[in-house]
Amino acid sequence: MKYLFLLALCLAFSASNIFAQENGNRFTVVFHNVENLFDTEDAPLFEDEAFTPDGALRWTQDRYEKKITDLARVILSVPEKELPAIIGLAEVENRKVLQDLVAARGIRRAGYEIVHEEGQDPRGIECALLYRADLFRYISHELIPIEDPVDPQYRYRGILHVHGKAPDGSSLHLFVNHWKSRSEGVAETERQRMFSAIALRRALDLLLAGESDFEVIIMGDFNDEPTNRSITNGLAASNKRKNIYLGDHYNLYHDLHNIQNEGSYVYQGRWNMLDQVIVSYNLLNGERGLTTGFDGGKILKEEWMMTGDGKNGTLIPAATYRGKEYLGGPSDHLPLYVVFTW
Repeated sequence: MKYLFLLALCLAFSASNIFAQENGNRFTVVFHNVENLFDTEDAPLFEDEAFTPDGALRWTQDRYEKKITDLARVILSVPEKELPAIIGLAEVENRKVLQDLVAARGIRRAGYEIVHEEGQDPRGIECALLYRADLFRYISHELIPIEDPVDPQYRYRGILHVHGKAPDGSSLHLFVNHWKSRSEGVAETERQRMFSAIALRRALDLLLAGESDFEVIIMGDFNDEPTNRSITNGLAASNKRKNIYLGDHYNLYHDLHNIQNEGSYVYQGRWNMLDQVIVSYNLLNGERGLTTGFDGGKILKEEWMMTGDGKNGTLIPAATYRGKEYLGGPSDHLPLYVVFTW
C-alpha cells in the first residue's frame, strides 16, 4: 500500500513537471502605439495646442478619461491570465498620462512602474515603458539620440533603451522605438528611418562588445514594413531560421505580414505591419530562460477595438480621431503581444 502511494505521488510529481515544462511561467510583452495620448493642458515648449479643450480637436477631460479607460481595457484584453510583464508605448506626451494609465481601474493592481524620458519631438510625443517589478528588475535606462549628418538640426524621437533582469535572472535589454512617419512620402522620409536603424544597430553592437550573455527585445512603430531596408539591412532583422550569424535578430512579425497578410495599421485600405517585435536568437525555442517560438508574434484584434472604414465596411482599427473628426476609439494602431515562457 505504501509502495502504491509513493508510486502515485511520483507519477503526480512527474506529470506536474511535464505540465510546467509545457506551459511554463508567462512573461508577456506588449507594444502599442496609442495614437496621441495627450493630457488636456497646453505645454508651451511643444506643438500640442490642438489637444486642449479650446483647441482644434476639442480635447476635453471627458474624452481624455475615456481614452485612458479604453487603453486600460486594451491591456486587460491581452489573452493571458496575468497582466503583461512589459508594455512598450509610443505617442505618449508625458509622465502624467502614464501615471493616469497605470492607475486606471483594472490594471492598477499590477503596480506598473514607469520608464519615460522627455525628448525633443516637436509635438512632444515620445516612447515609454511600463513594467511589473515582480517580473522585471530594472537596472538602468537611456534615451538613444539619432545622428543625422544630412540634417543635424532635425529633431528625432530618441530610442528608449531599458536594461534589467528577467525573472529567470538573465540580462534583458528592451528597446522601444517610434521612427519617422511616412506622412511626407515613403521615399522622402526613408533617410530618417535608416538613421534611426543605424543608431539602434550601433547600440546593439556596443552590447555585443561589452556583455557576453544577454537577451534583446526590440519593439516599436518603425513606420516601415518587415522587408524594408531599414529593418533588413540597417537593423539586420529578418525571418531567417538557418544560417544565423552573430548579431542577427529575428522579426516575429515578418511572416505574419508577408505570408498571412496581417497588419497592425490600415492605410488606404491596405494592412501595413509598421509595428513589430524583434528578438535576439537566444530567445527562440531555447532550452533555458525566456523563450518563445518563431511564430510567437500575435496581434490583438478584439471586435470592440475595430470599426468600419466608412467606404466598403471593411473593419479597421478604431481611431480616436480621423482628421479633426472625433471617433472615440482607443487607437488607429492595433497592439502587439508576445508570450515568453521561462
